[in-house]
Amino acid sequence: MDRDKLIMFRNRLTKVFRHLSKQAKRQGISCYRVYDHDLPEFPFCIEFYGNKLYVAEYKRYHGMTEEAHDVWMEQSLGVISEVLAVTKEDIFLKLRQRKPGRLGQYQKYDEVLHEFEVEENGLKFIVNLSDYLDTGLFLDHRITRQMVREQSKGKRVLNLFAYTGSFSVYAAAAPATEVITVDLSKTYLNWAEKNLQLNGFNDAGKYRFIHADVKQYLKQLPSGYFDIIVMDPPTFSNSKRMDDILDIQRDHADLINDCLAALAEGGVLYFSTNFRKFVLDKEKIMAASIKDITKATTPFDFEGKLFRWCYYITK
Repeated sequence: MDRDKLIMFRNRLTKVFRHLSKQAKRQGISCYRVYDHDLPEFPFCIEFYGNKLYVAEYKRYHGMTEEAHDVWMEQSLGVISEVLAVTKEDIFLKLRQRKPGRLGQYQKYDEVLHEFEVEENGLKFIVNLSDYLDTGLFLDHRITRQMVREQSKGKRVLNLFAYTGSFSVYAAAAPATEVITVDLSKTYLNWAEKNLQLNGFNDAGKYRFIHADVKQYLKQLPSGYFDIIVMDPPTFSNSKRMDDILDIQRDHADLINDCLAALAEGGVLYFSTNFRKFVLDKEKIMAASIKDITKATTPFDFEGKLFRWCYYITK
């Protein structure tokens, strides 16, 4: 590995960590992104979850042999461990391909270590840094979650494509009078239920978890029932459990209009998408107002690097 490149990586990581860790400490935040592909030679996403570190290598053609790649990874992790003051035992590494026995000391196989609790804005969440594609908590929506919490007191809230239910936890904490959490994955729904229970939200009458295809589910909802809806769909999905393919650019206007039909007068939809080339089709959307809140919901650790859109849509 080129020593000069490693020094460059060390310097960059030192600089961004010094800057971001101060802001995180000032805001009382323990889960935040430190580094995101800042240097093309080191295509990592690095995030703190409490005192543990999540490191993912972006897919790319690196031209290295497996042995050379392993050496590069060893050296990179050495720099990361040293600069961020995290032991290698507390680094969870996502490799492009899982190779049994290769770099095994950085991968967690102990069941007890797979899941652990973290805190955000006084609320608790279960994260898993090794077993799934994502960690269980999307850090880029930290501000959006807080906005939902501030609006949800005494409201009926619907969380669609809910993933692990972090928006549901925030709504319940407001407290909302009712929170319905919908997802097509039973694994994530169970995770969402555990997240709510972890925070003391156990009332089955107030907090319901629906296993459903959102596109179909929206068609069955009573009109004008909800006060707030949160919808953060995947860009594309053709799951076997769905009756139809979801293409967010093609389908977003219909999805949004179905949400608006389910909202009470003056109700609000928070709509977000990670599709980089997304264009909102305002002419087809039957809303009283549409506000782009992408910038307002961008946290300090994602400034200049956030590739998602977020809208505040009023009925």
